[in-house]
Amino acid sequence: MFVARPFKTLDDMGEIAGKRVLVREDLNVPMADGKVTDDTRLRATFATVTELSDRGAVVLVLAHFGRPKVPSPEHSLALVTKPYEAVLGRPVRYIDWEATEAVDTLQPGDIGLLENTRFFGGEERNDPAVVERFAALGDLYVNDAFSAAHRAHASTEGLAHKLPAFAGRAMEAELDALNKALGSPEHPVAAVVGGAKVSTKLDVLKQMVSKVDHLIIGGGMANTFLAARGVNVGKSLAEHDLTGTAEEILEAAERANCTVHLPYDVVVATEFRANPPVRTVNVHEVAADEMILDIGPAATEALADVLKTCRTLVWNGPLGAFETPPFDTATVALARTAAALTKEGSLVSVAGGGDTVAALNQAGVADAFTFVSTAGGAFLEWMEGKDLPGVAALMRAD
Repeated sequence: MFVARPFKTLDDMGEIAGKRVLVREDLNVPMADGKVTDDTRLRATFATVTELSDRGAVVLVLAHFGRPKVPSPEHSLALVTKPYEAVLGRPVRYIDWEATEAVDTLQPGDIGLLENTRFFGGEERNDPAVVERFAALGDLYVNDAFSAAHRAHASTEGLAHKLPAFAGRAMEAELDALNKALGSPEHPVAAVVGGAKVSTKLDVLKQMVSKVDHLIIGGGMANTFLAARGVNVGKSLAEHDLTGTAEEILEAAERANCTVHLPYDVVVATEFRANPPVRTVNVHEVAADEMILDIGPAATEALADVLKTCRTLVWNGPLGAFETPPFDTATVALARTAAALTKEGSLVSVAGGGDTVAALNQAGVADAFTFVSTAGGAFLEWMEGKDLPGVAALMRAD
């Protein structure tokens, strides 16, 4: 059954040949020695930019690059132009803000890359003057950068009120996947929430207990919850000042009939480094000089059994200190279980956040999940149930 979306997409644009389309993308790629070290974000723009080009639009890409205090060569998108051409497989013309008259020389199908939007101090303040400056260059606006949608900036929010606004293909896919995972999911729903600190994900945890059937807590934050339950976690990373808050979340989960899963066996070591001597112990057997660095095999197997009963999974954050072997074992094992269930069609799996994507890549299963979001802050804020300004502006756009 077709369900009408609450936002317009490229399918709603009509005839665009010869029209100038401002496309907000995320080209904030990592670089070393002048070279792009990971072109994932460049590749994510391919569908939108090439489709608009093929339909005869003059495509003007807007993006930020780093956090410049003032315009500087190391933050110039000129550095990204050649790598971007390689990804798109067609010419890209770099356009400096001092030479925007060059836009008038672009032909239908051409692609222009405008200079870093953050070279304008008013970009991040959503300054109306900056919005006007951007809007003067285009006839239509496309937001394809979900990863920047939690910012109410001139190029992500303001423009949607000045020009006819549409969601690009990447934005469309992201919103569809996220809605399927938490907006109108098939139950039972499980959420994996991991990472080092409860304090960074308090709002996520509070939101999840009212939306999911199973909440799996891992990483350093699991230690805080174990401590709240009276477990001596030794010298593990734990926020002992937040045990009261953890207890409140556990009580809220109980009221909402959400089952919280904490590890009952864990992998411990006396020092945090690669491949130290380790023990696998019951959580009540952690010695005073030991730290919990991963979930144990019995708990991991039990969590796999939980996923087998679920129809939807939302994952944010690793279960252990996955960057340091062997403390990636639980994350890799559970990710592979989720991937296998997704492949057989019994699970819709959505994951997001930088560490999460790295962990899934490490497990070799990122491509096997239903959807993997490269957005960090925007994905977290979506999990928290917050309105994202860049998305809300599209919803309101006429």
